[in-house]
Amino acid sequence: MGTLQIVATPIGNLEDITLRALRVLREASLIAAEDTRHTRTLLDHYQIAVPCVSYHEHNKLARLDTILAALQTGDVALVSDAGTPAISDPGFELVAACIAAGFPVVSVPGPSAPIAALVASGLPPDRFAYMGFLPRRGAERRALLNEMADLALTLVCFEAPHRLLDSLTDMLAILGERRAVAANDLTKRYEELRRGTLAELISHFSAQRPRGEYTLVIAGQAAGGARKRDRNRLHVPPAVGEPSEAEIARRLRLLREQGHNGSTAARAVARELGLQKSVVYQVWLSLGDEA
Repeated sequence: MGTLQIVATPIGNLEDITLRALRVLREASLIAAEDTRHTRTLLDHYQIAVPCVSYHEHNKLARLDTILAALQTGDVALVSDAGTPAISDPGFELVAACIAAGFPVVSVPGPSAPIAALVASGLPPDRFAYMGFLPRRGAERRALLNEMADLALTLVCFEAPHRLLDSLTDMLAILGERRAVAANDLTKRYEELRRGTLAELISHFSAQRPRGEYTLVIAGQAAGGARKRDRNRLHVPPAVGEPSEAEIARRLRLLREQGHNGSTAARAVARELGLQKSVVYQVWLSLGDEA
């Protein structure tokens, strides 16, 4: 009877793999890889010639019987494209199936993007909540953030570049102003950890297009409770009916008084009222005449 070996692999730098992981990969009878082409790059680099089978989000249930059959005669190594399998990557169902079938399951620890970003963020790492990939739909994302808003835990999550600004804006609106870090290209040549407040990150990525997948680390709620968060959040009351220009201007003034810039305020109001940001921003520009 074989063992399922959950093997962590590099998240960017091929040198970040343990001697144990290399031995386990060499000794396995089969490697279950999220993307066999991606994993083959790692295996070729270390001259490991072990058969691979794909195991990813779209075939993970269909592959269970194949992998369980392979475990009857030898070890199977489970790897993802980067980092530790089953952490926002396929693997949980396979681990559960192996345990249910009586096969041993062993973790071969190593790189993990959430941990790498957390420990380098400068935010408290002793208590944290990992949220995985944020939901793609805005309503679901905001619901999740509302669930986490009152936790005095550092928050860690993944986000794609084309949704980064929307997610940061939601965080500012729901969590209130907090320290945060946006990390990308971790362990690679151009690794960057952009530190600042949520508003500062929004301002930065409004001017500089996000590139690559981001790991976000956000400070937990500070001592003082929800009242402090409510004072600092981008709170915009829900609209009734078609919003007038006067209503849009009123909401923008509220945000301006809280110290938020035009881009942040326009994005928040546009989201709340279901309008194009460019339309709302034109109203913001008109507020300059009031001075």
